[in-house]
Amino acid sequence: MRLKEEQIDKLAARVAAVLADGAVAMPKADGARIHDCIRKVIKADLKAEEDLEKEAGELLEKTLRAAGGGDDIDRHKMLKMIKSKLAQQKKMIL
Repeated sequence: MRLKEEQIDKLAARVAAVLADGAVAMPKADGARIHDCIRKVIKADLKAEEDLEKEAGELLEKTLRAAGGGDDIDRHKMLKMIKSKLAQQKKMIL
């Protein structure tokens, strides 16, 4: 996870505060429940991105093994391309 638990909590609190002021939406639930839901959504999104990164890494290693090692290939650039393509296929926004 790229964000610490306290960072996720602060981010969720900020989003909940903006929603609670009524300028964007009129919340029907109490602030604590909204905060908790937002925090869960953020954590789920970060988990999905971690899983995507892991899948891209595995696919990169498999591709490089099939290509005979790929010593002349920029691994970082290829990982980024694979991750981007997987995200596009899964309709994820990075």
